[in-house]
Amino acid sequence: MLDTRPSPIAGRWYEANPKTLAASIDSYLNNALLPELKGEVIAVIAPHAGHIYSGQVAGYAFATLREIQPDLVVILSPYHNYSPHPFLVTAHQAYATPLGEIEVDRSALAELQTELGLPITAITKDQEHSLEIELPFLQRALKNEFKLLPIMVRAESPKIAKNFGDALANVLKNKNALIVASTDLSHFHDSRTAAILDHEMLKRFGSFDPDSIFEAEQTEKGFACGHAAVASMLWAAKSLGADKVQTLKYATSGDITGDHTSVVGYGAAVVLKKI
Repeated sequence: MLDTRPSPIAGRWYEANPKTLAASIDSYLNNALLPELKGEVIAVIAPHAGHIYSGQVAGYAFATLREIQPDLVVILSPYHNYSPHPFLVTAHQAYATPLGEIEVDRSALAELQTELGLPITAITKDQEHSLEIELPFLQRALKNEFKLLPIMVRAESPKIAKNFGDALANVLKNKNALIVASTDLSHFHDSRTAAILDHEMLKRFGSFDPDSIFEAEQTEKGFACGHAAVASMLWAAKSLGADKVQTLKYATSGDITGDHTSVVGYGAAVVLKKI
């Protein structure tokens, strides 16, 4: 029996019934109309709102994973509560969702801690949704068993993000691994304004220039609550040989609610390496 992190959001942010949850995730995956993807999938970028709001967009990111079988999945997410620590990780041995448990790879975590040289602080029973919300998608899209390396990123320094990305790449270079970066885009603008801000940020993602993501945040040209997680992922992916970020889908909460006066933006993208 593993010490599992109990889900604080099942039944609120996504379905608590396993059969209903599996069916809803499968519909999001099946409804994703993917373009041709030329290359090996190294990472994806996915939103992290409640499934009814961002699930259709997230489905595009995770549908790209149906043909791969990683042994290890790294999830980089923001941490929406206060913490003085730059990086956080669950102290539990596994995450629990209605679809089952996913074991944390403690060996990979120890390797990352050594490579990084900065503390990765373990916490119990965290309430963070942005990491957990991606797990049911992984459980349905991937057909093999995999372990998890879950890191919540509080540090918002470009230098620290680059150091983290480089350290992560060194840990993953001889592993069969995938990286998921969890982020939403702008919050609480009208749809027209959100589209301008969000497409600018998606352009920064697509440029494969992590420094430009921080510049967009600092100059308020675009916003992403997980911008440091995305930047860290891009630095790691680049070190692992990836050379392209392909945006797959964009939408806002207004597309679901019908309220376009105050929306949250959602984007899905895939990071590819030429074969």
